[in-house]
Amino acid sequence: MKKHLFALFALLALGIGQGAFARDPSEVRLGIDPTYPPMDSKAPDGSLQGFDVDLGNEICRRIHAKCKWVELEFSGMIPALQARKIDAILSSMAITDKRMQTIAFSSKLFQFKSQLVARQGSPLAADSTALAGKRIGVQTGTQFETYGLAHWTSAGAQVIAYKSQDQVFEDLRNGRLDGALLGWVEADYGFLRTPGGKGFAFVGPQLSMGDHGTGIGLRKDDATLKASLDAAIAAMRQDGTYARIAHRYFDFDPYGE
Repeated sequence: MKKHLFALFALLALGIGQGAFARDPSEVRLGIDPTYPPMDSKAPDGSLQGFDVDLGNEICRRIHAKCKWVELEFSGMIPALQARKIDAILSSMAITDKRMQTIAFSSKLFQFKSQLVARQGSPLAADSTALAGKRIGVQTGTQFETYGLAHWTSAGAQVIAYKSQDQVFEDLRNGRLDGALLGWVEADYGFLRTPGGKGFAFVGPQLSMGDHGTGIGLRKDDATLKASLDAAIAAMRQDGTYARIAHRYFDFDPYGE
């Protein structure tokens, strides 16, 4: 009798657990940090906008699901995914070897190199001599933070991490930072071409972070969702929808090689 009761309780517990963690296929909760224009930002009315947002909404339409955007700090994205507070990350997250040890990714959405931004005329350059003693801002949890800590701190640079890219730009403008490292497209379109970026420019060459492009972050056990997303991305590339969405923001193909 005890064995039968134990087996019954085990089955009930399993069913409750599966129900608690089951994903509603009609809705996809997408983590986003809207502080990274032109990829992720907020319109004056508070609505989300950007290249990531337009891609995500089109992908959700194609897989017959409702996009539910969940705003998070970038550094909290993967923990939220693992805790099942969101179903996927669509916030310009680079596909890196380190991240792939923890989570899965969709096929590539786009790929940009990175570049240092500083005041015009700054002697700062992305080499060990010029970086010594300089304060370089990055967004915490990004590949830019990883790169700066790995390559520049040994040269005497101080790599300072911020919760949002907006905070990086703010301290760059008020002189608390000597430079900022981020994707060159986000730096160009989201900062240098805006009034707040007046007096700033790119410094040094474009840098490769060693990533595999940018994709949608997923739990490794969510193979069904990954297959659906990959199919939608491939179809958008093939029928021209991807190019039409990209043209709203860029005068080049952001997909990369």
